[in-house]
Amino acid sequence: MPTKEEIKNFSEIIEKRALESRVDYMDAVIAHCEETGFEIELAATLLTAPLKAKIGEEAQAMNMMKKINRLPL
Repeated sequence: MPTKEEIKNFSEIIEKRALESRVDYMDAVIAHCEETGFEIELAATLLTAPLKAKIGEEAQAMNMMKKINRLPL
């Protein structure tokens, strides 16, 4: 079970990588896993709720997931 500190560090790495490289969050996670030798399944346990939401929004935009209807804000 990952610690809160590990989860926080992983999320910061992915956020930084996605913003600096201008890639999707999903691509940032995959690239990080390939470079570090992390398994994707392990990375999935380290994702925070905001990162999961961003990845979900990207997947919906690319028609990889069924779109969820939301009320306009």
